[in-house]
Order: sequence, then C-alpha cells, then structure tokens
Amino acid sequence: MVELSREELKDLANKKDTLIIDATDHIAGRLCSNVAKLLLNGKRVVILNSEKSVFSGNKYSILKEYRDYLQIKSVINPKHTPIHPRAPNNIITKMVRGMVPIRRPKGMRAMDRLRVYIGVPNEYSKTDAIQIQDAKIRKPILYYTPISEIAKLIGWNE
Repeated sequence: MVELSREELKDLANKKDTLIIDATDHIAGRLCSNVAKLLLNGKRVVILNSEKSVFSGNKYSILKEYRDYLQIKSVINPKHTPIHPRAPNNIITKMVRGMVPIRRPKGMRAMDRLRVYIGVPNEYSKTDAIQIQDAKIRKPILYYTPISEIAKLIGWNE
C-alpha cells in the first residue's frame, strides 16, 4: 500500500484512469470528499475494505444519530419511505452520493464510475491499493468507531 498526499494523488489521478483505494483506517467523511472530487474529475474509483473505515466522534452519539435517521418514514404510505443503507459499502456510497450533484448528468456519470466493496474481491487481490494521507486517522484507533460496528448495531448481517 502506498500513502499519498493531496498533490501526489492529483499527479497519480492524471496518469491512471482507475484508482484503487484501501479504506482501512480512513476517516469516512474525508475519504468520501476526496473520492467525490476524483469522480467529478472523470476518474474511476474502487474502494476496498469499506468496513474498516472509521467515524470520528463519540460512538454513542453516532449510534443515536443513525437510529434517529432510521426513524424517518412516510406517515401516509410506507411504500414511499426512504431506503436506509445498513451495509458499510452502501453507507460509503451514500456518503459520496451526498457530495456529488446526483440530479445533474455529470453527477450521474460520476456515480457510475464508483465501486465500493466489503473486503477485497479476487480481481483486486493482486493490485496495489493506495491510501490517502489526508484522510488517514491521526490518533490511536480507540478514538474512532469503525463503520462495521455501527452497521452491525443498525441491522447489517455479515
């Protein structure tokens, strides 16, 4: 794995068409903002190990926010309730989707270029994944909450 700074990431993005990013020990919001920028610039992005990325902050407040988010429903017709992602790959995808203009054609094309996986599929097992230095955690892991832990508490079955 190679750690890249913002400038090195831009240089690599200019050279390669597809970027393979390992999300292990990355703060989810920072990772998603960098990925959204790459997608809008026309690059294909593959995110591996999405369950190993982390949220910063208090675990119980994060869990409370997610449980409140899951309570949002349609009173009139349950068929019209929003779909709430529970798997880590879907949570990351939804975070990136919130950072691109999804209703415009360039946002739709950008989201078509994104792939997010739980673990490492066989086709990417031999490739070198990069890590974004700006999105890496800076404190010990105990200060953060893994997405897999939150996903299990809100209903994800591995």
